[in-house]
Amino acid sequence: MWLHAFGALLQRDLRLALRKPGDVANPLLFFIVAAALFALGISPVQSILAEVAAGVIWVIALLSALLALDGLFRSDFEDGTLEQMMLSPVPAPILVLAKITAHWLVSGVPLIACSPLLAALLALPASAYGALAATLALGTPVMSLVGAIGVALTVGLRRGGALLALLILPLYVPVLIFGAHTVDAAGLGLPVYNLFLLLGAMLVLALTLAPVAAAAALRITIG
Repeated sequence: MWLHAFGALLQRDLRLALRKPGDVANPLLFFIVAAALFALGISPVQSILAEVAAGVIWVIALLSALLALDGLFRSDFEDGTLEQMMLSPVPAPILVLAKITAHWLVSGVPLIACSPLLAALLALPASAYGALAATLALGTPVMSLVGAIGVALTVGLRRGGALLALLILPLYVPVLIFGAHTVDAAGLGLPVYNLFLLLGAMLVLALTLAPVAAAAALRITIG
């Protein structure tokens, strides 16, 4: 029953997202345009760009994820669907995890797919391309999971975007630091196994705690 409810809600949210292609494209366009602006504004010298490429890409990915977060629960909150979800016999964390998964599939996966293009644009060493995609594959779900807690706390506010940023950005810092450092280390040919383990541990911790915390926050918001 729980698995069926998870799959049904996931399919529903994906269908709704595909009906609004602008909401899907905006974070991706921001990701690409911001990277191009950094490349133009920092320096045309490839060696200088390569030194900051990992950090720049990760910061832009973080901001793109934040840009897409506000709509995670808002439409369901406004039409009453969210309240029905909280009253469902299916545990709320399962339903919240389905919504987070759908959000990541339409916002995080396109960023991962575009990351080699931006890596080339910012002159990142080719040896770090795989590490960049892998760190984003581990880090973007963490940002969606942690961000869901902030969205759940602010979804009832008309202008909760600024408050959401204040709540969430400090929690993104560890992912940003280890993600960028892993890419830099891979570009220099240094071992990155332990860094990937740390990112994996963050993902497991977020998967374990974030849906429960977000569900509790939604009950408080709706309550």
